Amino acid sequence: MGLELLAAFAVSFAADVQTLLQKRCYGCHGPQVQQRGLRLDQRDSAMRVIQPGDPAASKLFRMVTDTGSPRMPPAGPLPPAEIAILKQWIESGATWPATPRAKPWSFSAIRRPAEPLVRNAAWKRDPIDAFVLARLESRGIQPSPQASRETLLRRVYLDLTGLLPTPDQVRAFLADTSPQAYERLTDELLRSPHFGEKWSRHWLDLARYADSEGGIQDFARPFAWRWRDWVIQAFNNDMPFDRFTREQLAGDLIPGASVAARSATGFHRNTVTSREGGIELERLRFEQLVDRTNTLSSVWLGLTAGCAQCHDHKYDPISQRDYYRLMAYFENAEEKDLEAPLPGETGIYRQYAAKFRTERDTLVSEYKIAPVLAVWEQGMRDARANPGKRPNWDIAYDIYSKLVDHADRILDKPPHARTPREQDALVDHFANRGSSGIGTKLYNEMKLKDLSGKLEKLEKQYPRLSTLMVIEPAADPKPTHIRKRGNFTDRLDAVDAGIPESLARTPAPDRLALAQWIASRQNPLTARVAVNRLWQELFGRGLVRTSEDFGMQGEKPSHPELLDWLAAEFMDRGWSLKHMIRLMVTSAAYRQSSATRNDLASTDPSNTLLARQSAFRLPAELVRDAALRASGLLNDSVGGESIRPPQPEGVADLQYNTKWEETTGRARYRRGLYVHIQRTANYPLLMNFDAPDRIVSCSRRESSNTPLQPLNLMNDPVFVEAAQALAARLEEEAKTDAARVDLAFLLCYNRQPSPAERDAVLSHVARRGADGWFGAARALLNSAEFLTRE
Repeated sequence: MGLELLAAFAVSFAADVQTLLQKRCYGCHGPQVQQRGLRLDQRDSAMRVIQPGDPAASKLFRMVTDTGSPRMPPAGPLPPAEIAILKQWIESGATWPATPRAKPWSFSAIRRPAEPLVRNAAWKRDPIDAFVLARLESRGIQPSPQASRETLLRRVYLDLTGLLPTPDQVRAFLADTSPQAYERLTDELLRSPHFGEKWSRHWLDLARYADSEGGIQDFARPFAWRWRDWVIQAFNNDMPFDRFTREQLAGDLIPGASVAARSATGFHRNTVTSREGGIELERLRFEQLVDRTNTLSSVWLGLTAGCAQCHDHKYDPISQRDYYRLMAYFENAEEKDLEAPLPGETGIYRQYAAKFRTERDTLVSEYKIAPVLAVWEQGMRDARANPGKRPNWDIAYDIYSKLVDHADRILDKPPHARTPREQDALVDHFANRGSSGIGTKLYNEMKLKDLSGKLEKLEKQYPRLSTLMVIEPAADPKPTHIRKRGNFTDRLDAVDAGIPESLARTPAPDRLALAQWIASRQNPLTARVAVNRLWQELFGRGLVRTSEDFGMQGEKPSHPELLDWLAAEFMDRGWSLKHMIRLMVTSAAYRQSSATRNDLASTDPSNTLLARQSAFRLPAELVRDAALRASGLLNDSVGGESIRPPQPEGVADLQYNTKWEETTGRARYRRGLYVHIQRTANYPLLMNFDAPDRIVSCSRRESSNTPLQPLNLMNDPVFVEAAQALAARLEEEAKTDAARVDLAFLLCYNRQPSPAERDAVLSHVARRGADGWFGAARALLNSAEFLTRE
């Protein structure tokens, strides 16, 4: 950006210089300039090449006017008039006073703006509409008419629950002609247990949730879903967003925190990990700290703080020191798997726990491993302390440290201080892989492979308690250091935890204090970021289109006063998400038709002014849900473990040593939210319909249109089964072909067919004979209308 910033500092000829330099980018990232360490956004660096008062001696001026190399700007020479402006500024002394770095618009305090006056006051239903209509009237644009009741019904069902309405629900709504029918429906849907399922989906994207670890091995995380259940319940219970924030960021630090509050910190356990042999654990841990810092910044602050990992942010007022002060909040949080039984587990566990422990201890003692195990443990500690001294022990420690969770923590505890689960993990690993330390000969003589098999069999015979993936304060705090150029091995100054200085100078010594500031009135970002994402879900795009970036490089809000009014309302109403969502979906702006308009084609092609609603394809998970719902196959049970539906042959082969064991029975038809997310080989439907890979936080999904999508819909076993079930349902529930067409349209489109549509389906069925309804069902489930939220 270079001279764009320099222009802001110029005094003499400020207007002309700023106009010139904003048009021409002298990027500090240009190859020739970067090699010389030139920074035109920093005064001391820039003055070395400007030479105030003497253009002839100025390297910058020569680079602009000479034809040799390096030539600035790289895109082409400046016009003579612009060169003259630059020359005159240098001759006048190139005045560059100390000026504070510009702050993004989003750093300003939130103040509730007054509701604007509008001419067509009869149109508005709530203050949202006043802000939308005022903008439209200023441009001489009329809002669109309200969508049909059928369209509105389908829209609000999909937006609030992610499910299509059933025929009975359609009929009931259309029969209710009272003025408050729509508001009553909205309240009913907000109380639905499926509300939490729909709204947790976008939070899982933000949290980079997955059911596997990532990395080459990409092992499954069998209890990751328990954090997902916490999120679903939080949305269903309308947990205030400030509490929602505190528990996820610092539930372990809340005095007297419940198990549920601690389970919320599973948010931080969604980081990618690796068990690859040879990987440096300290480097991996640093990368996880980077991920947690970047995710915090993106999810709650809407900032690209990750740009400051290696140097001061080029655009936003976030220094490298600020970045590592944020990282310091996570430096001393350590991972823990907390025993937390599910309903019904405790009684069974207590019934068999003593017997399991006795049989296990007896089995281990029979193999007389204690003396050799003690030697092996010491060998692990020695290999960790003296790498390279004994290669076979180095290999043994590398394997142990990668495959056993919390390996060093267990190793550093004496056996009597370990929990039974920790001791079992160490013994199991030794029995299975101890040969790399003690040698194959002794390993075979002790028959440890036999022991390993028996231990595995015993483990499967007895119930164990389920666990939660959480974090807690580390027992041994470590300092956080700035890393030179982001290199984790190159440590600079130590820093204390703290909020970026450009946002606040409020002391926040730990994660709980940070979380309290993040969801407070003192922070101008979080409320704006949160309501913008709600708007994005309900209108297809945010008031700030770049919902992941509220900084200098992000787009400014299309309706800044509306955004601030929503943010103020959010805080004033106790951070209630359901209140904000209800406010939005009952507005006249939300109820508009999404039909395109010729009069807006040139003036507002992207619908930025909100003169109509937006139509968009259903998210990947809802594409599957809709087909299962219409066909009658959907299992709509809420919460619980992830499922593995059928997928094409060969996909599972992309995974490292992991089997895709298909879920059987009714569970295989559960909602797409519950499909197992395997990071290295995601479920094909989710990939084809633009679900993120869940490696990093995702604030908004792309929406592509590719040949793989119809191929997926036509050939995926789930959609073939759905078409078969829909055809059978039509033939069973309706007595005539005409009635079957009406039912099909009601199930798939939530409306009645037109005469032409009815005739087309009947003609198709007549031509195809026995397979006609299956073909018609496939066509309906693959149509654009079925896959679109109008």
